[in-house]
Amino acid sequence: MAAKNNSVSKFLKYFWLLVIGGAGFFLLMLILAAAGVFGKMPSFEELENPHSALATEVYSSDGVLLGKYYYENRSTSSFEEIPEMIRQCLVATEDVRFYKHSGIDYWGQLRAVINTLIGNTQGGSTITQQLAKNLFPRPGDNVVSTILSKFKEWVIAIKLERRYTKDEIINLYLQTVEFSENSFGIKSAARTYFNKTPDSLRVEEAAVLIGMLKGSTYYNPKRNPENALRRRNTVLGQMEKEKFLTVEQTDSLKKLPIKLNYVSPDHNEGLATYFRENLRLELNQWCKDHRKADGSPYNIYKDGLRVYTTINSKMQLYAEEAVRKHMKELQAQFNQSYKNGAPWGKNDKYIEDAMKQSNRWIRMKKAGIAEDSIRAAFQTPTSMTVFSYRGEIDTVMTPFDSIKYYKFFLHTGFMAMDPVTGYVYAWVGGINHHYFQYDHVNLHAKRQVGSTIKPILYTVAIDNGYSPCFEVPNEKVVFEDFQNWSPANSDGKYGGMLTLYQGLAGSVNCISAYLMKQIGPEPMIDLSRRMGISSPMDPYPSICLGVPDISVYEMTSAYTTFANHGIHTDPQYLLRITDNRGTVIEEFTAKHTEVISDQVAYVMVKMLENVVNFGTAQRLRSRYGITAETGGKTGTTQNNTDGWFIGITPQITAGCWVGGDDRIIRFKSMFYGQGASMALPVYAYFMKACYADKSLGISPTATFSPPDSASLSIETNCDKYKEEMGNKDYIFGNTQ
Repeated sequence: MAAKNNSVSKFLKYFWLLVIGGAGFFLLMLILAAAGVFGKMPSFEELENPHSALATEVYSSDGVLLGKYYYENRSTSSFEEIPEMIRQCLVATEDVRFYKHSGIDYWGQLRAVINTLIGNTQGGSTITQQLAKNLFPRPGDNVVSTILSKFKEWVIAIKLERRYTKDEIINLYLQTVEFSENSFGIKSAARTYFNKTPDSLRVEEAAVLIGMLKGSTYYNPKRNPENALRRRNTVLGQMEKEKFLTVEQTDSLKKLPIKLNYVSPDHNEGLATYFRENLRLELNQWCKDHRKADGSPYNIYKDGLRVYTTINSKMQLYAEEAVRKHMKELQAQFNQSYKNGAPWGKNDKYIEDAMKQSNRWIRMKKAGIAEDSIRAAFQTPTSMTVFSYRGEIDTVMTPFDSIKYYKFFLHTGFMAMDPVTGYVYAWVGGINHHYFQYDHVNLHAKRQVGSTIKPILYTVAIDNGYSPCFEVPNEKVVFEDFQNWSPANSDGKYGGMLTLYQGLAGSVNCISAYLMKQIGPEPMIDLSRRMGISSPMDPYPSICLGVPDISVYEMTSAYTTFANHGIHTDPQYLLRITDNRGTVIEEFTAKHTEVISDQVAYVMVKMLENVVNFGTAQRLRSRYGITAETGGKTGTTQNNTDGWFIGITPQITAGCWVGGDDRIIRFKSMFYGQGASMALPVYAYFMKACYADKSLGISPTATFSPPDSASLSIETNCDKYKEEMGNKDYIFGNTQ
């Protein structure tokens, strides 16, 4: 009996030595970890302000998130944005004792050890410990570093519990976790998978996202829907177990399918892709020029800036739909016109040069591959996915043939803005940003503008006393000082007298040439500059026919002068930039410049309305049924290379260009190759959609307001003009 008692005593002695020693060792390790022996511990400031890379968010003027710039697609969410239902969902699934422990759940840790010993890998980390690991990641992946990091995480978890409330910890945790698809944080995940904010998620949707925390890829509802459904139902079961849901609610929710409303975080998808890329480049420079409180420059990929723009999400959508609808139709016509050939004809050098400028050729050349081998690779059939208006096509073709395929596509640039405020409402730089990333709206994308420049010439004339009723002989004009240059009319018809009204409405080259000979190029260039055109314009008479290369951005901006009573408004697409807490860093305003008198502007509006009512843009009324007060001008360059249309209304000025990437890509005939066919329909589709959407406040009954009648001195009534002028002749600047 004594021996037996002695054995029991020894067992108890060693047991307590083991327990006390283990507890002492555990306490010692925590003390050493807190002292930084196992590596630097986060400072008080770092715990107070834990930092993760935050995506910069870009918003439309009507509050729609257009897109983000990020290393990690992470967005902050306030406590109010995280409903109690999501917190319940998380606690029931990840840490049922969360509100009872102080950062470390010792019973949970013991349970995890026992589960590990019996072959069950169930974890024991609390939400706070997981937050510590997310905020301050483990430096290594070997067994020793993992064990030491575990002690550090325990210490950090305890400190976090002292610094933050339980709900704040949950909020921080939900901002740090990854949800696959390059989405970090519950706010980004809610948008990516359901196109919602966290506070608008349904219970079953929240359960899908919380379920992903066990394995973001394995339980991804887009890639692995069956796994996601099983995991969601497990989460709902846990919520029932913890009394957050009734049995009836759980049974009902488990029967529901997962309905995603997936929004890709890809920069090439979503609304305003071209605009967002243009803005990204500008914001990068803005960040270099602006400093945070600590003296370091802002970073659009890490600092979680919020950028508020003038883009209207509805108008942007209508603009993109208008571009797609028309360009799909136009491309079919273009392809049909070259069904037995190609726009470049037998010019093999054109495709040869394009091949050598391709990324594939450049990469292979840099890799030191011999040219013969590169050419052979370009002639080797390859599996690829190509763009089409019917959707992406998986096909097999040689890279050389893919160059020919893509060279056939026509491209476009479209911009719409408010002529008074300068706010840019819509910006469409091309037909598909994923496949064609060159932006045909911005200042660097310049093409010959054709007859869209003629209203500037006519404005100079009106500003110098010409009446729109002034008559000009429709005959060729010779510029003796410029090698006897003599422009011809596009229709080859001459003879008779035409008023300036008729000359602009019919886009008659001889009338423009007459005015140019009277005025000279310098006044036209000077006015162009004051109307916002900064592109080079050489002082030659040919500028009157639109030979300068100018961007859609500049031309649309210039036409605001007509619609805004002679005041030019610079385009504005930035409203303000704030930090991730909503503090305004900078606000932006548009620049307004008085260029011409209200009277001259109003006369030009009437002349531009004649273009729509009786001239080259009359299909806007006859074919597309637009009845609103509208002025505009078509433009077509030599050999039908570029097609333009710029339209004005009292509330919107919009411009569109259509053409090939290279000037050799063009229509064979004027029937499809004129601005009225190539570009005008985009404007028409866009405006019809804007008029139909009453929420936009764009009224088809809005009118151009005339100036004070007492200040009118330019006669616009041609019958009165003829009576007053009699047989007087007109010389530039004077009547005699």
